[in-house]
Amino acid sequence: MGPRAESIADLARLGGDLPDCGEDPLAVVQLLDQYAAPATVANSGGRFFGFVNGGALPAAAGASWLVSAWDQNAAMHVMSPAAAQLEATALGWVCELLGLPKTCGGAVVTGATMASFCGLAAARHTLLAHAGWNAEADGLFGAPPLTVVVGDEVHASLLKALAMLGLGRKRVVRVATDGQGRMRADSLPALDAKTIVCLQAGNVNTGAFDPAREICERAREAGAWVHVDGAFGLWAAASPKFRHLMDGFENADSWATDAHKWPNVGYDCGVAVVREPENLRGAMTVTAAYFTSDGWRNPMEYTPESSRRARGIELWAALRSLGRAGMADLVERTCRHTRGFAEALSAAGFAILNDVVINQVLVDFGGAAKTTNVIRGIQEDGTCWCGGTVWQGRTAMRISVSSWVTTDDDVERSIGAIVRIAKGV
Repeated sequence: MGPRAESIADLARLGGDLPDCGEDPLAVVQLLDQYAAPATVANSGGRFFGFVNGGALPAAAGASWLVSAWDQNAAMHVMSPAAAQLEATALGWVCELLGLPKTCGGAVVTGATMASFCGLAAARHTLLAHAGWNAEADGLFGAPPLTVVVGDEVHASLLKALAMLGLGRKRVVRVATDGQGRMRADSLPALDAKTIVCLQAGNVNTGAFDPAREICERAREAGAWVHVDGAFGLWAAASPKFRHLMDGFENADSWATDAHKWPNVGYDCGVAVVREPENLRGAMTVTAAYFTSDGWRNPMEYTPESSRRARGIELWAALRSLGRAGMADLVERTCRHTRGFAEALSAAGFAILNDVVINQVLVDFGGAAKTTNVIRGIQEDGTCWCGGTVWQGRTAMRISVSSWVTTDDDVERSIGAIVRIAKGV
C-alpha cells in the first residue's frame, strides 16, 4: 500500500541538474513508470483507509485523460464552451444531489480548502457590503471587524482559508463541542449581522454532524452568515438512508465539499456552492478589456483562478456515470463496510471511540503506545493502510472508507490483518 524505502530512494534518479538537451518523450514517460510509479501510495485501491480518499471512477479517469489531451483553459466560455457548459451542468447536479436550492451558484476548485476559501470570501464580501464597506476595492485596513464562530473541532483547512482571507486563524470564537465533536448550540455566543458561523457536516474523525437546523435559525434571525465545511459529509444527502443527517444544512449560505472524496472523482476536484451566486461573483470577479462574456457564464468570475484546468468535465463524467442511484449506493455501501469494521474490531475486544454514523471509525487498541505500534505494524504489513489521529486526548487509529472499489473481501482481509497485528503487539 505504501512504497518501500528503496523505491523512495530511487526517486533520486529523477533528480539532478536539468539536461542540456531534451530527451525522447517516450523515454521520459518510461523513466516515470520505472522510478516514480513504485514510490506512489496505493490510495486508489480497495484497502486504503488512511484518509478520506476516493479512488477515481473509470469514467472520471477517462475524462481526465481527455481533459489533459484537450488542454482547455476553463476560464471563459469563449475559451472552451465544452468546459464552461459541462461545469455548469455538473454544479447543478451537485446541488440536486446535496438537496440545495436550484438557484444556488458555485465553483469547481481544487479541493475543500479552496471551496471554503470561496464560500468565506463570499461571506466577507456580503457582510462587509451590508456594513457599507467594499472589501475587494478597499481591502481590510479600516474595515468593520467580522466575527468568525467555529466549533472546537474545526478542521485545519477552514482555519487556513480564514488565514488567507485576512480573517485570522486565532481571531475565531471557539464553541464547545460534545463527545462526538458536534458544536453545542447552547454554547453559541451572541450573533449579529457581522458574524460568520462555520458548521461541520461530517467531523473528520467521527463523522458527526453539527446541529444545523437550530444554529441556522439563530443565525438567520441575527442576519449572520452560515458556512458549511462538508468535505465528505455533505454527500450523505445523496442517500435516502443517511439524508436525515443533513437536516437543516440546506438553510446555510455557503457550502464546501470535495468531489475527490466520496464521489470518487480523481484528484483534484472540490466544489464551492453559494446560495446567492452574485455574492460569490462579487468576491471573485475580475475585469479586463479582452475578457468577454457574450451572455454566457464565465467560470473564472466565480473562482480564485483565471487560468484553470477543466476539472468540471471530470466531475460531470463521474456524476453522469453514477447517477442518483449510483451515488446513493456508493455512500451506503461504504458506510456498511465501515460498520463492519467497527462491529468486528469491537467484538475482538478493541475500543471503538465514536458513534459510527457514516464512514469513519476510531479504534483504541489499549493505550497510546500500543495503538501507535499497531498502526505502524499495519502500514508495514501491507494488507491495508490505516493512519493515526488523536481524538479528545486519546491516540486512535482512524479507518475511513470512501473508495468505490472496496469490497466485502477487502474488508474481511483487512479486519483479519488488523486483529492479527494488534494481538501480536
